[in-house]
Amino acid sequence: MGIKDDAVEVRAQGWRTLAALHALIEAELERSLQAVAQLSVVEYTVLDALSRQDGWHMRMQQLARATALSASATTRLVNRLEDRGLLTRILCADDRRGIYTELTPGGIKLLEEARPSHDATLERALAEAQEVPELAPLVDALPKLHSHV
Repeated sequence: MGIKDDAVEVRAQGWRTLAALHALIEAELERSLQAVAQLSVVEYTVLDALSRQDGWHMRMQQLARATALSASATTRLVNRLEDRGLLTRILCADDRRGIYTELTPGGIKLLEEARPSHDATLERALAEAQEVPELAPLVDALPKLHSHV
């Protein structure tokens, strides 16, 4: 194996480690959010992303980027959350083709109920991951990543 092959393997191992950390955290969050609020991780992500916006709304394509979903998957997800009364869609006033997704009072309430459990579960999962030698460097790097995004 040459130097170039070694570099590829190092990156591949890093990716596998990152995927393992993500899977561990996501599984814990999924269990917690389902138990507390009957929300999936991606549903929580939508509500959380909307809550962090001025005016508490986003265009559908922004929401797709925030959730790392395709446009069609985002539409299906928004439909489900709208059917549950957690968000609504409104036409953009200056672009009739544009559609905003906005939290409803029920969505805000459910997010506020779910957030403490989400945050505690995330903190616990990261603490557990910190104890795994292969995952600890990634956990240590997380605070530094935020400043570069």
